[in-house]
Amino acid sequence: MHSKLIQGNTEMQNEMEEKFENWRGEEAISGKHGGIKAASIACVVEVMENMVFLAYSTNFMMYFTKSMHYPSAQAANMVTNFIGTSFLLTIFGGFVADSFLTRSAAFVIFCSIELLGLILLTLQAHYPKLQPHGDKTPSTLQATILFTGLYVVATGVGGVKGSLPAHGGDQLGSRNQRLISGFFNWYYFSVCFGGLLAVTVMVWIEENKGWSSSFYITTAILASALFIFSVGFPMYRFKRPTGSPLIRMVNVLVSAARNRNRFVTDADITPSNNSTDKSIHYNKFKFLNKAKLNNKISAIHIEETRTFLALQPIFLSTIVMNCCLAQLATFSVQQGMAMNKKLSRSFEIPVASLNAIPLFCMISSLALYELFGKRILSSNDERSSSFNLKRIGCGLALSSVSMAVAAIVEVIRKHEAVHNNIKISVFWLEIQFVLLSFSDMLTLGGMLEFFYREAPASMRSISTALGWCSTAMGFFLSSVLVDVINAVTGWLRKEDLNESRLELFYVVLCVLNTLNLFNYIFWAKRY
Repeated sequence: MHSKLIQGNTEMQNEMEEKFENWRGEEAISGKHGGIKAASIACVVEVMENMVFLAYSTNFMMYFTKSMHYPSAQAANMVTNFIGTSFLLTIFGGFVADSFLTRSAAFVIFCSIELLGLILLTLQAHYPKLQPHGDKTPSTLQATILFTGLYVVATGVGGVKGSLPAHGGDQLGSRNQRLISGFFNWYYFSVCFGGLLAVTVMVWIEENKGWSSSFYITTAILASALFIFSVGFPMYRFKRPTGSPLIRMVNVLVSAARNRNRFVTDADITPSNNSTDKSIHYNKFKFLNKAKLNNKISAIHIEETRTFLALQPIFLSTIVMNCCLAQLATFSVQQGMAMNKKLSRSFEIPVASLNAIPLFCMISSLALYELFGKRILSSNDERSSSFNLKRIGCGLALSSVSMAVAAIVEVIRKHEAVHNNIKISVFWLEIQFVLLSFSDMLTLGGMLEFFYREAPASMRSISTALGWCSTAMGFFLSSVLVDVINAVTGWLRKEDLNESRLELFYVVLCVLNTLNLFNYIFWAKRY
């Protein structure tokens, strides 16, 4: 009873504390500012932005090896490092959006940065002098232009993905949980739809019309996305930042450490009625209560810290799954290049377009999932959190299955290539593509909604960025594993895939992800 009372007071207080303004700094008017129409702009913009990002990131393996003449192992690490950095910087983007700017202003600034990086890459693809000649690798100048463009784009992507989901959620408020759930479902639908356009239309343009044409088109699309978002400013509602939540967390941790040997009374640790904390976390991290002995630190700051810390085991338990996902942009592409890609005598399917079938399946299933999800999420907030935790767990389990399937497919491919001199169909890869895509849908989609729901109101951008940051850490872990396994075993060192032991690498990933699944279950049950 006491717990439910605290939770009820918390929800009411959260709504009261979340005061929103319009673009002129005046108090936002319900019905005029925010709402479904304003939130839907975020979904439209995400379709366009994700289409641009995936248009080049999913096919960069080909660009780096064929156009820039980097070795395949180096190119694979370049791809994973670029994608990993893009997603890692979502934490920086979320920090800026929560601490110093409104989330909409952060989007405009970072989208402009991404556009500048894309323009630089477009110029390099357009002018032959800025590209390597023959089979030579890029010169110092050419490599400098390439990496500058790549990581300016990565900075922009990080800020966009760190601010846009929370901005969309802010348009709907926190009281209607079913509406919030619906938004994040449609937001992930937008991510998938943008990806579908990227791996079909844009990949075809890259491989048939050249990278120069592709960069021109993606630059125009991103500029259009920025324009569409900016047009919606009069209808948005904004939550002004209240300073850095990370600094407040550090102050709480430092104060708790300094007062670790001091005694606190029951009065000192009683939850405040103004608490923004979820009541289920009150008995966790009790050492933080000693921070209240510092008069400059309020109970709200302690509970804000406690809530954010409680999310970290869930976040850390999803990293290995994203290490598996990284293979779709690296070694799966290399496998596809060694397989039969012909659909007819005159048409070959681009390897990157293998993502089209799982993306189409995901888009089709999201409407059914929305209906199914609404029935489960209609009861109460606690149950919706449990549902999202189960959703994430199912995604982690699927990634283990996908790596086992990937190992089997590689054994079959290699056997036919070496012993029978036959290239099996590239559609054998579709099994692992489908499994990993659905794994990503369950895991990332669940994380975005879960972290937005559970996070303190002042840290929603940073918290939703944890979903993308998990992807980043997974891609970096993939690069580390490739280097370590090559150093110890040499399995992936050969340029000829038939001489490599890629299937054993997939087995290692399967074992690691299965162990990680048990780790996730341990923490999810204790959340």
